[in-house]
Amino acid sequence: MIGVANGWIILDKPRGLGSTQAVAAVKRNLREAGYPKTKIGHGGTLDPLAEGVLPIALGEATKLAGRMLDSDKTYVFTIEFGSETDTLDAEGAVVATSERRPPLAAVEAILAHFTGNIEQVPPKYSALKVEGRRAYDLARAGEDVRLETRKVTVHSLTLSGGDGARESLDSAFANTAGRPDPFDPEPPLELADAVTLTANVSKGTYVRSLARDIAHALGTVGHVTYLRRTKAGPFTESQAISLDKLNEIGKGAALDAILLPLEAGLDGIPALTLDPESAQAVRHGRVVSGLPQPDGLHLAKDRNVPVALIEISDGTAKVVRGFNLPDTAE
Repeated sequence: MIGVANGWIILDKPRGLGSTQAVAAVKRNLREAGYPKTKIGHGGTLDPLAEGVLPIALGEATKLAGRMLDSDKTYVFTIEFGSETDTLDAEGAVVATSERRPPLAAVEAILAHFTGNIEQVPPKYSALKVEGRRAYDLARAGEDVRLETRKVTVHSLTLSGGDGARESLDSAFANTAGRPDPFDPEPPLELADAVTLTANVSKGTYVRSLARDIAHALGTVGHVTYLRRTKAGPFTESQAISLDKLNEIGKGAALDAILLPLEAGLDGIPALTLDPESAQAVRHGRVVSGLPQPDGLHLAKDRNVPVALIEISDGTAKVVRGFNLPDTAE
């Protein structure tokens, strides 16, 4: 009999598929492959119009899904200037227009203003709750939705294209050395109909709101036409599989080929191998003393098997989250 699966499937979610639908696709494939009923959850919602890295936790890994929700994420997104929609993306109805197109140099200059700790108002078409109801349900019902400003952190925000984009900006303002043009002493500004940005952000950051606010700061309006998540916590797009690859599992392909271990979601947390007696104590939630490791969070293991997340303080370890995995490595 096939055993319960524990670990992570990193799906490269296509546009048009909701996060809940992605979880359902994993459940269906496991069921078709003959796996027993398995608890499954995802590590951070992606809107149907967004694509990219969607960590899906299986079995004991679902105990780490909350940590994934709290992790930083990286997005590549395109802002199209000239119109703003009620959803702040291409799905919504246009609610404001502007003929103004910002200079590309102005776009680059404004990005520093949106880097660091900032405040933003989430989109009214979001899953946030207002008096117990989802904001998007209220908005779709035509009700006036007012969401509170929230503090978020944008760790980095850059124009996609790297040095090449910088060089193109520099050349747009450079005069030909020694050969000034009397009829055109200053080259024309390069105006942008759209720009593509890369942002590394904290939990709770709405890229659609970021795009709206950038456009407003540039004296125009805009909305997101493309959104891709390239990183979620420790997981990157290089680890992500396509929906077609996932569907091969239901047809008999080996799950091990795409399943990452539970501890893959704990990148950066040091592992601590316990002796059998201490491992058994931790399995039963008991405190373990006399550990030489430094204070902080550790992954306690019994040989190669994760036992628990433990918090060490002054040599004493307390269980933060226990894992119910086989006692011996396979």
